[in-house]
Amino acid sequence: MEKRVLLTWILSCLLLRPSAPQNPAPAGVLNCCEGDVLFVLDSSGSVSSYEHSRMLTFLSELLLPFSLGEDQVRVGLLQVGTNPRLEFGFDTFSTQSGLQGALRNIKPLKGDTNTVEALRMAKERVLRPGTADGARAGLPRVLVWLTDGVKPGDVLGPMAELREEGVAVLVVSTGHGNYQVLRQVVSPPVEEHLYFVDIDDMNIITEDLRDAIIEIIRAERIQVRDVSTNSATLQWRPVLSGLTGHYEIRFGPVLTGGGEGGGAGTSPSTGGGQYQRLIQSAESSTARLTGLKPDTTYTATLIPESNEQAFNTLSTTFTTKPEVLSPAVVTISESGQTSVQVSWGPLQPEKVTSYYIEYAALPRGKLHAVTVGRTQNSTLLRDLQPDTTYLVTVTARHTSGKEKAMSVKVCTQEVTPALADLQLTTVGSDAVQVNWKGSVTGLRGYWLTWEGQQSSVPGQRSSLYLPPDSLSTRLTHLPPSARVCVSPIYRTARGEGLCCTAQFHSDALAYGNQL
Repeated sequence: MEKRVLLTWILSCLLLRPSAPQNPAPAGVLNCCEGDVLFVLDSSGSVSSYEHSRMLTFLSELLLPFSLGEDQVRVGLLQVGTNPRLEFGFDTFSTQSGLQGALRNIKPLKGDTNTVEALRMAKERVLRPGTADGARAGLPRVLVWLTDGVKPGDVLGPMAELREEGVAVLVVSTGHGNYQVLRQVVSPPVEEHLYFVDIDDMNIITEDLRDAIIEIIRAERIQVRDVSTNSATLQWRPVLSGLTGHYEIRFGPVLTGGGEGGGAGTSPSTGGGQYQRLIQSAESSTARLTGLKPDTTYTATLIPESNEQAFNTLSTTFTTKPEVLSPAVVTISESGQTSVQVSWGPLQPEKVTSYYIEYAALPRGKLHAVTVGRTQNSTLLRDLQPDTTYLVTVTARHTSGKEKAMSVKVCTQEVTPALADLQLTTVGSDAVQVNWKGSVTGLRGYWLTWEGQQSSVPGQRSSLYLPPDSLSTRLTHLPPSARVCVSPIYRTARGEGLCCTAQFHSDALAYGNQL
């Protein structure tokens, strides 16, 4: 009887004793991160098999919470030995089960600590966007170097090159490495990116290192685009895609002195529940926020709702653009010698009472002004001086009493008088005397061209420039029926010229000119 009681008591104790803890996986880092993280693991002969195993266990616990995949976090592992080896690249694993299984089966390389060659592979093959195993363009890139600190080589130069290319460098040293060297290797701040720890105590830095990585690759999953005076577009990564649920969006103006965040079920820092609310389907990734006020700071809160999985609430703030007041743009068209067409916009007849246009020749010309009605967005300025720079100012007088002005410079065209007269006098059988009359105001010279009309080489043309005081020249060795043209040249353009045909008979095909 005593034996039976004793057996019953032992069985009861066994059944009631709490089971040993199973080290459940930490809660997933949901909806937070997007980037490529490469681990460079010292696997040389200076690292014992036990130390190598402890490092891999540390990596396993460090990476377990992350969501993996193309739109999440991607992980690569490069081992350091005599001949460094990429164990797996960023595209290899998209699930934790695959990654954890790979980490359990990694074998050490042994040999020399060829860290410099490993960093070259990391830079050229893994961390460079666009390569076969490369990182994604436009996303954060992180290199985490795990070393025992034993003769890693001259790593300062290669690490500096990686940092210059935008790679964040973190270091975990399990030995007594040179602190002064390692502090130059990591990206600032040093106190958050450099860790010294005994191999058996690596677990004490797991959370800190994970937080440091998260801080670098934390994804901006919610963005505001196409902001105008009264609307904006909210864009996010569709985390609910393929799930049942919906997105709730709350947005409203931020009160002075208020916070910037807003959780589910609360107003986004607008006070008194004064916010607007939208519901979007689970497949949505954008929403247009309308009815906003100009030049106002808003908070928008995105709440993914699903019974299948929990997601973080995301918030962002933005400021609408100030109200556009006319004139926002002034343009000049149809510029002539004595007039220009001035236009402006936007046209706002409900806000503007009139437009006042002032113009004067620079630098100190007489000021002229004209007033036009609120429905008019252009006017023609007349009686201007040719070849002159004017400053034109358009001022809008708003119904609110405000005035807004915008100025532009405009140049009237130069007067380019045509050639007054052109005469050709035949001199012999293949030469002509050319005489003309032209204006001397603003003249820069004359341009003469001639070509044979019946030449064996049709279209062959010769030309000659003459100074402005020349009114004649003689052309010799002309072909039969040569056509001669003279045009006046001005500072900005060529004036209208005249042409005449030389009438004489000659078989000479070679021709030239003589002043």
